[in-house]
Amino acid sequence: MDERFADLGNGITLCYEQLGDPADEPLLLVMGLGAQMLAWPDEFCRQLAGRGFFVTRYDNRDAGRSTKMSDKRPPSLTDLLLRRKSAAAYLLKDMADDAAGLLDALGIERAHVVGASMGGMIAQTFAARHPDRTRSLASIMSNTGALLTGLPSLPAMRYLASPPPKSVDAAVERSVSLFRLVGSPGFDRDEAEIRRLAYLGQERSGGDTAGAGRQLMAILASGDRTRELRRIEAPTVVIHGTNDRLVNPSGGRATAKAIPGAELVMVDGLGHDLPIGAWPLVLDPIERNARRTAAADAGRAVAA
Repeated sequence: MDERFADLGNGITLCYEQLGDPADEPLLLVMGLGAQMLAWPDEFCRQLAGRGFFVTRYDNRDAGRSTKMSDKRPPSLTDLLLRRKSAAAYLLKDMADDAAGLLDALGIERAHVVGASMGGMIAQTFAARHPDRTRSLASIMSNTGALLTGLPSLPAMRYLASPPPKSVDAAVERSVSLFRLVGSPGFDRDEAEIRRLAYLGQERSGGDTAGAGRQLMAILASGDRTRELRRIEAPTVVIHGTNDRLVNPSGGRATAKAIPGAELVMVDGLGHDLPIGAWPLVLDPIERNARRTAAADAGRAVAA
């Protein structure tokens, strides 16, 4: 896939890649906290394209090769603990509007939107704020922002609160340690691939370490979005692992409860990652949910 850039006209430029037949149904992949679009594995994207989707993945603002908000100071630990909205450089709604701006730049009117972790929060917010742009929604290992659901385990919380690494090698080893902590106990983990992607990510980002803090502040400052999620109209599937130590499975259950008509899919043995062995258990419900939109559109066409 070839990296390209889209100027959204709001001071943000997003780096993106596309795969598949442009005549197929558009599908937008939104990744999570501190992660780059590389975290959607190439072969995962190819398999989505093989199921009849025109796939777009991209780096969120403050990640990868997209715009870094370097003029905004990163939040302090106190800011994060107190969820100070004044310390946020932006909110989830701004990141959701980035996704809408990317679709505008690509000439895509409506898309299936699939988000993982923070990307799930962005995708949920997109579906609530842009219902006319959302064909379907898949929220993976995510949460509503409610205080008492989706909480990380204590070891994962300590990881989030730890200072950023000071070298490329340290950043890579921290990534490996993270997936040992929150990865899937029910599926094989490829640590060589984790290291390869971590080194590539460091190269793409130029070693920037402050963006993840600003993204985390955006999550915390956006607060509980349960009421907003009740406005979502698109067919929705919520996918969550039973062994997620970064976003407790209660986050998935709360998300499915908040979104009218949402289907909840709990994947045994899945943690907070996308191991290859779990792909069919994630891809199948994404495709099944997307086809609900096609069936509804066909029904409306017949009625008209």
